[in-house]
Amino acid sequence: MKFETLAIHAGQEPDPQTGAVMTPIYQTSTYKQDGVGRPRNGYEYSRTQNPTRAALQDCLAALEGGGFGLAFASGLAATHTILQLLSSGDHVLAGNDVYGGTFRQFEKVHRRFGLDFTYVDTTDPENVAEALTPTTRIVWLETPTNPLLSVTDIRAVAEIVHAHPSRPLLAVDNTFATPYLQQPLELGADLAVYSMTKYLGGHSDVVGGAAVVRDPALAERLAFLQNASGAVPGPMDCFLVLRGIKTLPVRMDRHAESALRIASILEAHPRVERVLYPFLESHSQFGVARAQMRNGGGMISFTLKGGREAAVRVAEATKIFTLAESLGGVESLIEVPAAMTHLSTQGSQLEVPANLVRLSVGIEHVDDLIADLEEALG
Repeated sequence: MKFETLAIHAGQEPDPQTGAVMTPIYQTSTYKQDGVGRPRNGYEYSRTQNPTRAALQDCLAALEGGGFGLAFASGLAATHTILQLLSSGDHVLAGNDVYGGTFRQFEKVHRRFGLDFTYVDTTDPENVAEALTPTTRIVWLETPTNPLLSVTDIRAVAEIVHAHPSRPLLAVDNTFATPYLQQPLELGADLAVYSMTKYLGGHSDVVGGAAVVRDPALAERLAFLQNASGAVPGPMDCFLVLRGIKTLPVRMDRHAESALRIASILEAHPRVERVLYPFLESHSQFGVARAQMRNGGGMISFTLKGGREAAVRVAEATKIFTLAESLGGVESLIEVPAAMTHLSTQGSQLEVPANLVRLSVGIEHVDDLIADLEEALG
C-alpha cells in the first residue's frame, strides 16, 4: 500500500467486536487474566502494553518502513530511553544544531552519568568520520535541523558510521520531515526518532514521542526500557496521534506548498538578512534535500537586519502567526529560538543567532499568512 493508504489503515483494522472503524480508546490500567500468569493476548498492565498504543506503534512502523514502533510520553522521553542503551564512558556524536531540549538533556542529565558528547557539523560527512572514536556508541542526527534547517546526507553518514570498528547506532531525529517526506531507515539509519507532538499529531493537542527500528534485538532492548522506565503515552494520547496521522500527507503537502512561497517572498524582503529553507535554491544543502526529501516541509527560519530587537518586534507583531513554542500544527506559529526553544544553548557552541526567527507554517490561506508577515516586517 502507498503511504497515504497506510496512514489511514496501518495497525487500524475495524474493531472485531463492534466493527468500529476508529481504533477504540482502551482507557484501562489493567486487564483480567485467564489464569495465574496467563494474560489474555499478552495484555496484563497498560504501562507494558495497551491496544490503542499497539495500534499506533504498528502504524508508525508501517509508515517508516520499519519492523517495530515504540511510543513514548514525549519526544524527549524517546530520546532519554534511547540514551539508556548506553553505559558510563560511552560516547555520543551529535550534530552542532540540535533541538534545545535535546542539548539540555545531553548536557545536564546524561553527561552527569558519565556519557561523553561531541558536536560537529554533520552536513559534511567527513566531520562525522573524523569525530568517531572507539567508544562512540550512537551518532545522533537531526535533518533538517532545529532551528537552522541544515540538511545532512543520511545515506553518506550511515555508510561511514556502519563501517567504523566501534559499530555505533545511527539515530535520526526526523521530526521536521516526518516519515512522509523522508524515511531514515530506508537511507541506512538504525533508529528514526520523533516528537509526535509536532506534525504526526498535527493539531497542537497532544504530547508524544516515538522511535522506529528494524532490528528485532534492538527493538527488544528498547521495549524493555520503555516498560522499565514507564514514560509511555496514555490511550487518549495515542488515539489523538492516530487521528492526526490520517491527514499527515495532505497536511504536509499544504505546509510545504505555503512554506516555499513564503520563503521565496521573505528572501526578497529588504529587512530580511537570510532565509533558511531546504527547498530554496539558495540553501547550501539544496541538492541533498531534493535527493532525500519529498518536499521542503513547513518550517522556515530567517535572520533579520536589526539584530535581536528586530526579531522580537516581528515575532510580537504578527496576528495570524501565534507567538508560541512547538511546531507542526495546523495553525501557524512564530518564535525567537534564542530566547525561547533554544535558550538552553546560550553560551555554548550550539548557541543560535539572536536575530533568528522560526516559523511553523500552518494550513491557513497562504495569502493571509503573507499579509500577516509583511505587516509585521513593515
